[in-house]
Amino acid sequence: MSNTSARPGFKALRTIAMIGVALSLTAGIAAAAEEVTSDQILRALAPKKPLTRGLSMTPPAEPAVNAAEGKFVDSLRNRSTRSLSIGEREQIAAVAQTKPAIDLEITFDYNSANISKKSLSSVQALGKALSSDDLKGATFVVAGHTDAVGGEEYNQDLSERRADAIKRYLTDKYGIAGADLVTVGYGKGKPKAGVAPTDPSNRRVQVVNMANKTTASQ
Repeated sequence: MSNTSARPGFKALRTIAMIGVALSLTAGIAAAAEEVTSDQILRALAPKKPLTRGLSMTPPAEPAVNAAEGKFVDSLRNRSTRSLSIGEREQIAAVAQTKPAIDLEITFDYNSANISKKSLSSVQALGKALSSDDLKGATFVVAGHTDAVGGEEYNQDLSERRADAIKRYLTDKYGIAGADLVTVGYGKGKPKAGVAPTDPSNRRVQVVNMANKTTASQ
């Protein structure tokens, strides 16, 4: 009789345990899905191929515009982050709007520019993508952003230091030419569209392929 009465309780415990295992597996899959891969970065930053003349809905960019963009991008190479003027930072942002880009939610240790351990895999994926044959030799902008918590001057400085930290990691660990990586900080001035300025997702690093092939690093 005691065995009969204990059996339903045992079944209930087993059911709860199975549900717990299922939930933990689902959480693991969700967490893994959030991790960016080098292939995802490669696809996001690959130069956009123009449509055929018959399918194109917009006229091609004027040669003069392309030349001016190229000259501006070349002027940024080998520049330090802190040497950029406000006008140059805004010009970079304007040009970047039309280029292949990806936002990476790379976190850093509190109040520092040290890349957090949990974000190292994302930075490593970025290094693999940028050093691939498909992207090697292009000029990339590495833009640091913060959320709106804290003062403007503090966040500007922090965003610059964090962008520089990413560049330093990529040049040291993956041999990417420093001249191919243009770092810029925007502080809290450019939050993600549709997101509250104080939202943590604004603490991010944006990488933009300026599509300016060069042989400087060859």
